[in-house]
Amino acid sequence: MTDKIKEATLILKRSRFTTAFTGAGISVESGIPSFRGSGGLWEKYDPKVLDLNYFLKDPAGSWVVIKEIFYDFFGMAKPNAAHLVLARMEREGLLGRTITQNIDNLHQEAGSAIISEFHGNSKTLLCLQCHRKYRSGEISLEHVPPTCRECGGILKPDFVFFGEAIPQLPLAEAYEAATLSDVFLVIGTTGEVMPANQIPFMAKEYGATIIEVNPEPSNFTDKITDIFLQGKATEVMKKLEILLFPAALDDDQDGID
Repeated sequence: MTDKIKEATLILKRSRFTTAFTGAGISVESGIPSFRGSGGLWEKYDPKVLDLNYFLKDPAGSWVVIKEIFYDFFGMAKPNAAHLVLARMEREGLLGRTITQNIDNLHQEAGSAIISEFHGNSKTLLCLQCHRKYRSGEISLEHVPPTCRECGGILKPDFVFFGEAIPQLPLAEAYEAATLSDVFLVIGTTGEVMPANQIPFMAKEYGATIIEVNPEPSNFTDKITDIFLQGKATEVMKKLEILLFPAALDDDQDGID
């Protein structure tokens, strides 16, 4: 692993434009479980609550579950070391953009500013009638479904439900990043969700080096990954931080072995 970390560090330092592409795995260590797989949220909850047609038919019933998952539970999550290292890389000019499939707002809370939210953000609520947006803290969720202060319309979390299209702006930003990147840093995603999983493949076609950070091989590993850094996102990103920013040694004495 040490040699791979050193190789990845050199590539990142030489890169003219690096994109981070993150999935649910980067937030697991913040206490947010993934949706799919063993222990995923869909083992406990019926995914139909995030189907747009079902939501429109029964917004109150959907909101009971949505509130429990995304506002009572997810609301307590804080950025972890992997989020913080990416934010530092951006500040230091080593990261041009973060594309995230997550809706948890943890990249922003960690300090990242140049973010394309492929699936939206749970911290924003959208009125389905007048399209006004609210920050989640502005609206009481004591009684559901929440409604718009202006027109009384039903509010929906401003993230992509099943049956909805990916917003055009983050889609365009992701495509642009794929064409510009010397390095695509893939973190915590299995590559199962369409169409987001096509973005790293596009980057590879445009000549990007794919550095992957995952605890287990993904759908990318044997197809496009150039350097596979196997491990938890926090552990691997902290090791990269130590070599990217030697001053980080003062904060982390674990070394890179």
